[in-house]
Amino acid sequence: MIIAIDGPAASGKGTMARRLAEHFKLPHLDTGLTFRAVAHALVVADKPLDDEDVAEAAARGLDLGALDRSVLSAHAIGEAASKVAVMPRVRQALLEAQRSFASRPGGAILDGRDIGTVVCPDADVKLFVTASAEERAQRRTDEILAKGEQADYAQILADVKKRDERDQNRAVAPLVPAADAHLLDTTKLDIEGAFQQAVRIVEESQIK
Repeated sequence: MIIAIDGPAASGKGTMARRLAEHFKLPHLDTGLTFRAVAHALVVADKPLDDEDVAEAAARGLDLGALDRSVLSAHAIGEAASKVAVMPRVRQALLEAQRSFASRPGGAILDGRDIGTVVCPDADVKLFVTASAEERAQRRTDEILAKGEQADYAQILADVKKRDERDQNRAVAPLVPAADAHLLDTTKLDIEGAFQQAVRIVEESQIK
């Protein structure tokens, strides 16, 4: 069983994917971390974020089993990743790696922005998890404050809207729900409520 989960930044799709992976005993790949890993490699090597040759090389050298969420979740890395993600050759390199992960025996859960439309268009179940920009910005703000760091809600909201604009309007694999995706708006749902809805969708899809 392949489950594809898409959605904009801070929609809760990552938490949802990890919970579903544990529930259904499936391997999970956060494809956003693959783009963040490429960006992180460029930042660490002090390379420009617009050098597609260097970025592609970094993408093809990634070890999907060594993605460190604690390092790659930094806000600055997320911003850098959004710039790297528009490069066609980087996307192609990561697409090949992501499809290889999805094709493992027994299935997998992948989350990102184009899983149901590009990476796994034949996935058994597709979810598009979303929430209002304001709610997503508040979640991101709360996450940062919980770490004891400073956060400016207005700036984070502006960043979320800018990221949405860039993701939705990029020429390659823009952020859009797959035609057969189940829409799940988590604006007014807590983590547990959203998870239960997702489990129900997956289980009903299996019955069909």
